[in-house]
Amino acid sequence: MTQKILIFFLLLTPYFGFAQKTGISKGVKSIETKVKVNDSVKKSTESTSNENIKNEEAKIEDYLIITHEQDSVHVDTSLTIKKEYKFNYLRRDNFELLPFSNVGQTYNSLAYNFESTALMPIFGARARHFNYMEIEDIHYYNVPTPFTELYFKTAFEQGQQLDAFFTVNTSPQLNFSIAYKGLRSLGKYQHILTSTGNFRFTTSYKTKNKRYVANAHMVAQDLLNEENGGLRDDNIIYFESGNPEFKDRGVLDVNFEDAESILKGKRFHLDHHYNIIQPKDSVSRNTLSIGHIISFEDKYFQFNQDNESEYLGASFRSSDLSKRVTLENFYNQLQLQYHNTILGKLQFNVSHNDYNYGYDNVLVLNENTITNRLKGQVLALGGAYKKTINKFKLSAEIGANLSGDFDGNFLSAKVAYPITEDALLSAKINTNSKAPNYNFQLYQNDYVNYNWKNNFNNTKTQQIEFQLQSHKIANVTLSFASINDYTYFSKDIIDDAVKPFQNNKTINYFKLKVDKDIRFRNFGLLNTILYQNVKDDNEVLNVPQLVTRNTLYYSNHFFKKALEVETGITFSYFTKYNMNAYDAVLAEFYTQDDNEYGAFPRFDFFINARIRQARIFLKAEHFNSAWTGYNYYSAPNYPYRDFTVRFGIVWNFFL
Repeated sequence: MTQKILIFFLLLTPYFGFAQKTGISKGVKSIETKVKVNDSVKKSTESTSNENIKNEEAKIEDYLIITHEQDSVHVDTSLTIKKEYKFNYLRRDNFELLPFSNVGQTYNSLAYNFESTALMPIFGARARHFNYMEIEDIHYYNVPTPFTELYFKTAFEQGQQLDAFFTVNTSPQLNFSIAYKGLRSLGKYQHILTSTGNFRFTTSYKTKNKRYVANAHMVAQDLLNEENGGLRDDNIIYFESGNPEFKDRGVLDVNFEDAESILKGKRFHLDHHYNIIQPKDSVSRNTLSIGHIISFEDKYFQFNQDNESEYLGASFRSSDLSKRVTLENFYNQLQLQYHNTILGKLQFNVSHNDYNYGYDNVLVLNENTITNRLKGQVLALGGAYKKTINKFKLSAEIGANLSGDFDGNFLSAKVAYPITEDALLSAKINTNSKAPNYNFQLYQNDYVNYNWKNNFNNTKTQQIEFQLQSHKIANVTLSFASINDYTYFSKDIIDDAVKPFQNNKTINYFKLKVDKDIRFRNFGLLNTILYQNVKDDNEVLNVPQLVTRNTLYYSNHFFKKALEVETGITFSYFTKYNMNAYDAVLAEFYTQDDNEYGAFPRFDFFINARIRQARIFLKAEHFNSAWTGYNYYSAPNYPYRDFTVRFGIVWNFFL
């Protein structure tokens, strides 16, 4: 693996050496962005004057954020209800997620999306990956002047959360950005501290003639959580009683107070292409380019505990329990892309994946040998197609593994059509077959029950989705998924231990989501409603039938529009269901059918303000907790958050 890292840096050396002369090409907005009149970027363009930017020639439209797919949006400094939903630790709308009591912990999923173009299994400990930044989470930038964003929000008890970002173009061709997201929060319960850090560095480059374009990033992430196993069963009654003696949650007993889980990872990624035949003008008929993606990622998950706990079963040792699982993944893809005004855009690619997952030692348990490594190489072929015919925008992508220990294939296709200037209608179909995640196939731990080697079938999914995006009508998403050989964690009926299983029945999953903002003068009512229905004979995929979030708000400008204020109340609710339980050793959720949880209302009062590029947020979270009963949980034995008041700020600087 050391040789692979060396090769990676040798490939980067000429790129960075050449980059001093020239940056990124402006991404092209997708058709979805063009037709959405309620796009927050367009609002920011109207509400942000050029006098807020030091360079008088620079406009807000010139500050571009570019995705890994080369789509771009403008920097947005507006104050909207959508920004209120995104002002959280993940920096995105978490409508379909239920957070745990302390910020930086995991989230229980209230809904799922089975659309996938993955060909390989992925690393386990998925409950620790909500804040782990993947390739698609990293953005690139092109700015006329240096741009900074500072995010701050209070945490629970001792600690704060901060996300600081800075980007600059040293020339029109070369951009750099650097950012760090950090968190430390003690939490309300015993032994539940969180301490996380996400460092990222990006650079983008293009030659003056735009023949060569490259985007690269480096990410280092360190996510540590103390684990307490949740409240002890005999303390649940004290939590639910509402007795003032137990309002201090630190007096409640937890299952253990000496464990922690750590997820660490670093990634080096380069995506670049060279135009062999370059378009000379907007009416050029043919272009031909060759592209290359190279990515190396090294990550590990480790569960540590000082002493053996009866709650987790028998172990091989009585103290200093610690087990680390690692994954080294080296990925290369070569692309050939041809664009013709008549045929459309065609891409062919071949990729090579070198993976090394596992542990340091082979384990012999009950005369069965559990290997320590899943190691090998996979060669895959793929292709993509895009074409706009009249107003129809067509796109498709396909891929399949040709050799190696893992079989896999996928097909994804989409068609979009703008019905009016306000409304966009799209349909999408996706099929996928890939091996289950690595921790389903191989796992080792000092606890006896957490050791296995399995040979599961590929999980096969088919999903079809219809979507309407309209400011005047509503945003509606309708999807239907069929899943075969679904893998999941659950307690074994024999020894009551959490283990991996594979469902032998077909699961049918229906999902309907409607989002509508109703405005009257300065008042608004934003409704988001999700209906779900699952047909599953074995009842291993559990979701609430109804999830809703409704925000009644008032917004206005004051002091000659120097101050903008939004205030309101948000109501959130989901129906009772067999909520998944959390396992600290695996950092995974597992199915349970012993108890139903949910059906507790959550009311939040907020008041947000914007002064130039500074947005200030103040919220009283779950202020109804004392009125509606202490029966709210994020997972079995893990209570949801009590009433608390938190504040924060997002501040943009244009130099």
